[in-house]
Amino acid sequence: MRQIKLLCFLLIASIVIPAFAKSPKDKNKYGIYIAGVSASFSDSLVYFTDIQFVDSAAVGGDGLLLGRAQYSIQLKEYLEQKENGKNRTCFVYYDKKKKNVQKEINKLKEKYQKGNSLVLLDVNPEFKFEKAILY
Repeated sequence: MRQIKLLCFLLIASIVIPAFAKSPKDKNKYGIYIAGVSASFSDSLVYFTDIQFVDSAAVGGDGLLLGRAQYSIQLKEYLEQKENGKNRTCFVYYDKKKKNVQKEINKLKEKYQKGNSLVLLDVNPEFKFEKAILY
């Protein structure tokens, strides 16, 4: 009798506990802070964008920014058209928290400034990251 009561209790608990458990947060929540950096092997200019909040951007289940290559291409095309920056390598830093992106950008700026051979420039504030088109 005691074993039957224990079995019934475990059965009821296995039904009730998941029903009252909180559902996990949506990992694909939209809105990411993004900052872009552009460097080139052929010149001494390194461009940094402002940290921008892109409300249409999302992080996938693997923790990577969806459409991250397109954000880099947006910066590259802008610099080629407006700043005559040819053969630039562009990359983006992103996080859900602005302070984490700021910390990464500050570390990167410190590394570039150590040699005193590179010129750090800000990208014109008119540049804005647009929603990446996912295929």
